[in-house]
Amino acid sequence: MATGEKSSTEAFSMFVGGEPTNSVGGETFDATNPATGESLGEVPKGTRENAQRAIDAAREVQPELEAMTDFERAELCHEMADAIEANHDHLAEWLTADQGKPLQEARTEVELCAKEFRNAAEDVKRAETEVIPSEDPNKRIYTIRKPHGVLGVITPWNYPLNIPAEYLAPGLAVGNAVVWVPAPSTSVVAVKLLEAFADADVSLPDGALNLVTGEGPVVGDEVVINDGTDAIGFTGSPETGEEIASKAGTKPTLLELGGNGPVIVLDDADIDAAVEATSFGCFSNAGQICSASERVLVHEDVREEFTERMAERAREFRLGDPTESETDIGPLNNEGVAEKMDRHIDEARENGAAVLTGGGRADDLPTDLYYEPTVLSGVTTEMAVNWEESFGPIAPIIGFDTYDEAVEIANEIELGLTSSVFTSNLELAEYFADNVETGIVNINDNSAYWEIHTPFGGYTGKRSGRGRIGGKHSIEELSQLKTITVDHGNARSPLDTE
Repeated sequence: MATGEKSSTEAFSMFVGGEPTNSVGGETFDATNPATGESLGEVPKGTRENAQRAIDAAREVQPELEAMTDFERAELCHEMADAIEANHDHLAEWLTADQGKPLQEARTEVELCAKEFRNAAEDVKRAETEVIPSEDPNKRIYTIRKPHGVLGVITPWNYPLNIPAEYLAPGLAVGNAVVWVPAPSTSVVAVKLLEAFADADVSLPDGALNLVTGEGPVVGDEVVINDGTDAIGFTGSPETGEEIASKAGTKPTLLELGGNGPVIVLDDADIDAAVEATSFGCFSNAGQICSASERVLVHEDVREEFTERMAERAREFRLGDPTESETDIGPLNNEGVAEKMDRHIDEARENGAAVLTGGGRADDLPTDLYYEPTVLSGVTTEMAVNWEESFGPIAPIIGFDTYDEAVEIANEIELGLTSSVFTSNLELAEYFADNVETGIVNINDNSAYWEIHTPFGGYTGKRSGRGRIGGKHSIEELSQLKTITVDHGNARSPLDTE
């Protein structure tokens, strides 16, 4: 299918037990292209029974998956990466049509999705455990890794291929069978990923990876509360994450939740570099990134210069059809996030902030989900745009006078996922890296910078999540340690050879 083409007659399927599956109730929902408003087709509206069947299929096959060696499961992950790469253009086009991001960003995401599976394949081969000294000279103590069992995965719409792969790849690599619930507004590209695996005849056992589409409070909730799931992985809002953690009880949960910057620009920063990096952090994927640069704290000595250049750079971003190569920013994915942008900008204006560029929805494009890249000056810490995650293409600029004040503003909100600091002073870089309460602090780059093999997650005491995704850390989170002791007898006595 060419990106943007209307395909209202296509019917998509869930995958349970290795087979395409419809809703038990026969219901569907319409998937629409956020860039055009046109229908992509009908997606099954799964029920609790659909989720239960997927869990049962996963439980049945999980022992077979666990019995494989790490190297055999690694080979499965490489097969899945091969299938993704073989369908690169096809998946990228569907990703753009389903999510709305520019096609070049979609191509990059497909590449990252394949890389997640390749990394997991190699990480699991090197998931070494310990031999632990014992007080008893006759004993040897060692640890091994075991899967949790059946892993429920619930994922958002902003990166609907790469974020799921952060859980699916390491989860399968360590021997968990998976039940995956994607966001309803990007379920089509999830189906296309499973079709790619099926068409490539990947040798994953039937039921090892199940896809259930539908509403989160129905199918997602069933996956969380059902006794047949042993662990839960979730990326999304803090509110939903906290509800999942409560309902999951004692199940292990890996939660990657919301963020809100900040970017901190010091008085000795390279302003050109800071503007370029920050604009990427604010406007990439239309700002729909949990690690987006949504709060920009700038020292008063350079605030005016930085603000002017930031507004100039924002005007250079081209908003438009995501299938065109010249487009930098496509539409927002859904009305909910557009309404939040409206609310944040209106509230900031009412309380004295100035809109230097952008500030509303574009009125000359096919849908009203296209939002102008926006720069706000005169933002204060009391405004909602400081306290809440906007999740849109926005750069709210907040001035500060002292370094201690910058740290205080950075840390005063409830979110603590990522941040960045721009400075030419190594001592200051270390000071902010040590004192800003976020799981990642990037020095002289945007807050969204992350390499997929490194640990990513929220800061303790904040609402940005639990645990770490990335590389070996995902392997550790999605498996469990088992300790084994062996009594070898009297190891100090010589062997009786008579």
